[in-house]
Amino acid sequence: MKERRGAVSVLRLNRPEARNALNPELLTEIGLGLIEAENDPDLRAVVLTGTGDRAFCAGMDLRAFAEGGTVGGSPEGMKGYGRFTRGEIGVPVVGAANATAVAGGFELLLGCDVVVASDAASFGVPEVKRGLFAAGGGVFVSTRIPLAIALELTLTGDPIDAQRALSLGLINQVVPPGDVLEAAVALAERIARNGPLALQATKELVWTASTDLEKARALAAEWQPKVFGSEDAKEGATAFIEKRDPVWKGR
Repeated sequence: MKERRGAVSVLRLNRPEARNALNPELLTEIGLGLIEAENDPDLRAVVLTGTGDRAFCAGMDLRAFAEGGTVGGSPEGMKGYGRFTRGEIGVPVVGAANATAVAGGFELLLGCDVVVASDAASFGVPEVKRGLFAAGGGVFVSTRIPLAIALELTLTGDPIDAQRALSLGLINQVVPPGDVLEAAVALAERIARNGPLALQATKELVWTASTDLEKARALAAEWQPKVFGSEDAKEGATAFIEKRDPVWKGR
């Protein structure tokens, strides 16, 4: 499900009967929705949330997996979803964890740039409890938190609560369950007020630097003349001098 709020698009996982578990069709819809937002010049940020109060996302649909439902969906959508999990979608994404996020649901949040979560939510990567491993990015959580903690989470498969997730830096803000979506939209709107070209460059550089600093330095050298020489850069300086809000063009 999609909802437009000014320059923010709200994408909602809508399988509440299955705790918003991920099947090929839902993965495809997430990927296509993010690609559409990325290519819309009037959209500056995305909020990704779930339907219902039982779960943000319970991960892979194990029933479909057990029945052989491991393929499907459009190649474009699946490619978009893969880019999202690697932080490669150009538009900023705010996760709104309305409830518990485990396995692939937790990995969805790892693909978001910032996350607002319910104080009643729990988080975890329980794949080892099912004879699997967190192949959607969870095994790379050590790029976000200390190695000992990453190993604890991935080897035990045990969940953690929202306050511990916050203290570890896995999420950015904890609010009551009923406030999650509005808090996430408010955060997305703060992001969306900034220059779109600058946001795109900054997101790519920060994500890249988290795993490959030298590559990030090379990318920064490529981005700098493009961003600093842009119309938006001139507009930002002019708006500051004139004490008004800038009017961005994205170029």
